[in-house]
Amino acid sequence: MAFLYKQATIKDLDLLTETRIEVLRAANQLSEDADRTEVREQSYRYYKKALCDGTHIAYLIFEKEEFAGAGGVSFYQVMPTYHNPTGKKAYIMNMYTKPKFRRQGIAYKTLDLLVKAAKSRGITAISLEATDMGRPLYEKYGFVKMEHEMELPE
Repeated sequence: MAFLYKQATIKDLDLLTETRIEVLRAANQLSEDADRTEVREQSYRYYKKALCDGTHIAYLIFEKEEFAGAGGVSFYQVMPTYHNPTGKKAYIMNMYTKPKFRRQGIAYKTLDLLVKAAKSRGITAISLEATDMGRPLYEKYGFVKMEHEMELPE
């Protein structure tokens, strides 16, 4: 199959938002009737702002006219460190391939496009959160498990 990889624009807000909701539903094992109103509204607002100000790039993948998958990368700034003197970081997120299109290289190519987008901005600190299903793909690409971060639960 020939896939089209299209960089998302503001015209793609609805598809990006619905894909985000699907990713969150699957990753968090939510039932179809779980209320996702708030996260849908906030995701829409996020994409609307971030696509315009350049702090997020997303790719949408199609097979002919049918949506096959998506992936995105958010760019942000932290204080400079010895290992990251610019403080620029990228976070890959919302990687998704519809089940019928899996195992055809879509996620790997999408990941490669996102990593190259980050590196073209001079960003070398690139991270992501991996599900069990996605971990082998990220490891194949070269991502390694982080050992030094912690988070404060709610």
